[in-house]
Amino acid sequence: MITCIIIDDEPLALELLEDFISKISFLELIATCSNGFEATNILHTQKIDLIFTDIEMPNFSGIDIIKSLDYTPNFIFTTAYSHYAVEGFNLNAIDYLVKPIPFHRFLKAATRALNLINEKEEPSTTIIEKPAPPSPEYIFVKSEYENLKINVNEIKYVEGLKDYIKIYTNNKKPILTLNSLKKFEEKLGQDNFIRVHKSFIVSINQIHSVQRNRIIIDDKRIPIGHSYKNEFVKKIDC
Repeated sequence: MITCIIIDDEPLALELLEDFISKISFLELIATCSNGFEATNILHTQKIDLIFTDIEMPNFSGIDIIKSLDYTPNFIFTTAYSHYAVEGFNLNAIDYLVKPIPFHRFLKAATRALNLINEKEEPSTTIIEKPAPPSPEYIFVKSEYENLKINVNEIKYVEGLKDYIKIYTNNKKPILTLNSLKKFEEKLGQDNFIRVHKSFIVSINQIHSVQRNRIIIDDKRIPIGHSYKNEFVKKIDC
């Protein structure tokens, strides 16, 4: 619900706007004021979400009211004089309604105010990018009938083969173990390793060169999958 007040020195204008507000479910009229002095007394003592104000009024104009406030209010000008429009928008008026005001135009301005006020009230969320989980110093994998300890910094790349993976290290013979590439990727961490293809994870430290859509590690040419390319390029910053 948006609380609002009307400021206008014309009784008929006050009655019309009061009637319009009564027809709009998200507006709650707090007060009607026939001059700026009445209005400022209210605006300085309670929180009002939206101000509907005429501009030309004796002694204290609608523009004077907005400028007198020590905060930036949400307000809509309702006036018979279109030549104030530029100044109104320079003060960041939500809308500028020229009398006689049709209801559909008033409703449009009120809806615009609702959307702007809701945007302001939504808490801002700052997305903090989490650092990549660090790679462990070593891991154990089950191969045949034993659990092998592998120093992670010796892993060059890992190849997925359906239900198995092949781990290529500084040793000549790759290690074959029952595991999925996804689970093994989580175990490795992401600070030194990156998935570059549905079937390959590589160690960034072991890359010799990158040639178009291929990564060269030793004499092995590892393809870079299309869906992994952007993340890979971002990771190595090339």
